[in-house]
Amino acid sequence: MERPPMLEHFAEELRLARARAEMSQADLAGSCNYSAAMIAKVETCERRPSLDLARRCDAILGTGGLLERIQRRIGQESVVGYFQEFAGIEQEAKALRCFQPTFIPGLLQTEPYARAVLSSSGLLTSEETEEQVATRLHRQEILSRATPPLLTAVLDETALRRPIGGPAVMRDQLLHLVKVGNTLPRVRIHVVPASAGAYAGLDGPLVIATPPLGEPVAYLEGTFMAKSSIIRSRSGICSMSGTRSGARHCLTNGRSS
Repeated sequence: MERPPMLEHFAEELRLARARAEMSQADLAGSCNYSAAMIAKVETCERRPSLDLARRCDAILGTGGLLERIQRRIGQESVVGYFQEFAGIEQEAKALRCFQPTFIPGLLQTEPYARAVLSSSGLLTSEETEEQVATRLHRQEILSRATPPLLTAVLDETALRRPIGGPAVMRDQLLHLVKVGNTLPRVRIHVVPASAGAYAGLDGPLVIATPPLGEPVAYLEGTFMAKSSIIRSRSGICSMSGTRSGARHCLTNGRSS
């Protein structure tokens, strides 16, 4: 699998900065509280650097935020093609409203749960799966930044009961939802109970992003990736009919059943 150019750029800049500082990999690892093996793997592009590691290395090596800026670019270029456009919209949004009938929303997934979801199709190699897991976790950083978006997540009860990854993974995922719901004031989680029976939104997931300026933007993920689409107007969102009408009504009116 071809390495993302920004991943190689990060590795090169880290090696150069460490050399200028006359620090060994072990020296840098000890200063930033990471293992020397991790530093070595980042410098050879075997592991993608976390935002925390980039920030620590910037502070220790005096690179003025360069490594953090490159790390953020790695996340952007690793997003799968069909989601790239909306990923940029998601990062800039001041509010996000999502509906998920089958899985926990990506912004709220734990690492093991995300890995189980992404590997389940059998279409990705283990390396590709790990890259997409890292990208998904990178997207979640918007929830802990200084000015996070208001996230309203509506889940079908089935998403909470399906044991993705097995009982232990699902248990940790549910505990994570409880923690996020209790500690992040700008995250609101609602559940459509199984007693609601059949409703239109069961056809597929929907996300509505409110940008800093302009009208809301909706992302509809179809049964197949080729059917995913973006709607860029309030009138277009409000006129959605058929399979997504139930979810759209729930999200645009801020209520769940």
